[in-house]
Formats: sequence, structure tokens, C-alpha cells
Amino acid sequence: MSLTEDYIRSCREIIESVSAQEKQIQEIAERFANSILNGRVVHLFGSGHSRIMVEEMWPRYGSFPGFNPIVELSLTFHNQVSGSNGQRQAMYLENVSGFASRILRNFDISSEDSALVVSSGGCNIVPVEIAEEFQRSGVWVAGIVSLKHCEGSKSKREDDKKLPDFSDAVLDTGAPLGDSMIRVEGLETPVSPGSTVGGCIIINALKAEIARLLTEAGKAPKVLTSGAIVGEEKATQLFEAAYDEHSRRMATLYSGLGLND
Repeated sequence: MSLTEDYIRSCREIIESVSAQEKQIQEIAERFANSILNGRVVHLFGSGHSRIMVEEMWPRYGSFPGFNPIVELSLTFHNQVSGSNGQRQAMYLENVSGFASRILRNFDISSEDSALVVSSGGCNIVPVEIAEEFQRSGVWVAGIVSLKHCEGSKSKREDDKKLPDFSDAVLDTGAPLGDSMIRVEGLETPVSPGSTVGGCIIINALKAEIARLLTEAGKAPKVLTSGAIVGEEKATQLFEAAYDEHSRRMATLYSGLGLND
């Protein structure tokens, strides 16, 4: 078996792992759809490479408004690698206690909201505290982790709590301990991670189920759609309408800030 075949085989196993969670995906989608139908949002958070899952949900073609993508550049900016804005700083900040509460202080959070927090290992302080802060505000939280990696890793918190400890529901990417799935002869350490594969499958399965629920409720979502499918005029109309709706939803997250302090 070639290494390409080996990786594809491992991805098939990930697909089967996600498929086995179909019922839970549908249940989480129902929670998220209810928040959107109530005029509120689903908050999305991921640091490091988990940012990929946030942007996979919204905004991109085949996605729709109803989500608040929370992406902190200081935790996710990978272009520099080293030097100013480098990975060392990002990985350090990812484990600074209290940073999560400062991030969420920007939003007027409601118990009608829901949240999706993504962290492959589920052990870094900021994503765990994000989930903790959401639950403290009465927000229903779903977590996406790689369960084998999470269970085999040590929490960075003094109390040893991880993302699943602050999640009302947990979805598993199906990736192995350490994430990387391929062993190369003569190379001591494995390569080619799998959590992004499983995570993106979960995100798009959730997206499909949410779209179905919104449509069945008579509130069909405004989906960002390629002009190659609907024509340039319709694509532009959808683009403008989707971003206008997003702006209106975001306005509700700012309008009440500080009024109850």
C-alpha cells in the first residue's frame, strides 16, 4: 500500500466515525437552528488550526448567515511562523487564562444563543475557558474534539478540565492520538493529520441539517451561491442579502453591551 492509499484509508475510517454520530449531529443542528430562528446566533470559536472549521461554517460558498465567527488573529495568524506575530506567541496566548473572558466581553450574549467550540485536543486554556464562559451565560455549547487525542493529552488547566467538561454535547473528528495518521519508514514521527478532515465533514453535515430545519420552518436561509449555479445577478443578490442579514444579527450582539453593568 502506498502512503497515499494509507492516508485515504485512514480518511475513510474518519468518515465512518463521523457517520456513526449522525443522530447527535442532527440533535445539535436542531439546537443551532432554534437559535437562528429566534433571531439570535450560533457563536463559533476555534484557535490555532481549529480556525479552519469556523471559516468552513461561515462565510463561504454553500453557507448562510446565523453564525458569529469568533477568530482572534493573535491565536490563529500562521503566516509569519516565526518572528513578529509568530507561532510561539500564538501558542503562548492560547494558554493565557482570562483571555477568553476578554474576547467574549465584546458581545451581548443571550441564553437564546448557542455555541460551537472547536479544539482538536480540547486541552488548551482559551478554548476551554470560552466554553466555560458560554455555559456561565446560559448558552448551550457543543464541542468538537478528537476524542482519542483529547483523552490521551494533559489539560493545561490546573484543575485538569478539558473542553468536553464544558460542552453539553461533544462530536468526535475521529482522528488518532497525536492527530497525524501516517508512518514513514525511517522517520521517527508521524505526518499527515486527520482532524481537519473529520472536522470539516462534521461542519458541513451540521450546515446541511440546519439548512433543512430552517427551510422546513419557512425561513429558508440566504445561501452564498456561485454564479455558475444561479447566474451572476442572483448570486449578487444572495451575497448582498446574506451579508445584510449577518450585519443585522451582529447588531443584536452589540446593542445591549454595558447596559446591565
